[in-house]
Amino acid sequence: MKTLCFTLGLLLLTVCCCNAGPEAVRHSTAPHTCCHEFYEKPLPIQRVTNITKTNKSCLKKAFIVQTVIGKQICYRQTFVWALDVYNRLQNTEGSGTQKN
Repeated sequence: MKTLCFTLGLLLLTVCCCNAGPEAVRHSTAPHTCCHEFYEKPLPIQRVTNITKTNKSCLKKAFIVQTVIGKQICYRQTFVWALDVYNRLQNTEGSGTQKN
């Protein structure tokens, strides 16, 4: 009787772990960058090559700005300059021209 209870308990534990495993793996292997420190000064628009939003799983919502020298700088999503640059670059991506 003890062996039967032990076997059923082990089987139940295995089923629970196998069911939860793929969900945990999917979240832990997704590559993303989160921001923890934020820059407070705007950059000249000519120095910005790209701007993206951080992943939704990040605790602090931010923009990551890529500069012409390859540096990545974090700005809060509430920072007006960063929001303006993001909207500008998103609106010009498909048109082939850039607004100034």
